Amino acid sequence: MGKERKYAHNPQAIKNLAIGGILTALVVVLQMMGTFVKFGPFAISLVLIPIVLGAALCDYKISTWLGFVFGVVVLFTDAAAFLAVSVPGTVITVLLKGALCGLAAGLTYKALEKVNRYVAVIAAAMVCPIVNTGVFLLGCVVFFFDAIRAMGADAGFDNVAKFLIFGMVGINFVVELTVNLILSPVVVRLLDFSKKINK
Repeated sequence: MGKERKYAHNPQAIKNLAIGGILTALVVVLQMMGTFVKFGPFAISLVLIPIVLGAALCDYKISTWLGFVFGVVVLFTDAAAFLAVSVPGTVITVLLKGALCGLAAGLTYKALEKVNRYVAVIAAAMVCPIVNTGVFLLGCVVFFFDAIRAMGADAGFDNVAKFLIFGMVGINFVVELTVNLILSPVVVRLLDFSKKINK
């Protein structure tokens, strides 16, 4: 009964719940489809766009949740090579990178929203892939260093850092960052425009 009263007197909470549900479904679908869109050995994370939308349309709690869902889907669709090396390391890295990229996007948006909504969206769209990739790289060093070093040597890299940056995440990161920076503000702008038309 208490929860019903809370939502009855809080239209923003109802809106966040509804938008969060739609974006959660979108995260699942985009990540599952994204496993077919690959640059190098890893899939491009198109799901970062709905995570940024969650930050802009709802709040950091929703964007963190969306990031966590992203991590769960990655765990089941795109993490087999890492699971074979370390199950705990894979679970920690994948769930943490997802949740933290959502949290960082949400907090960045919140910090800049009063300055300018679109500046806030662009900043969140930039921070999201940076944190996602940064935590992934950190997880690789902490949990998978020996396996990564062997993979790098097999690929002809004389240095683990070069392999991590140029062999594993380089193209992916640039594409994810570019797509996020272009599409996230455009989608928010379109949603704002459709609100004005419907008023």
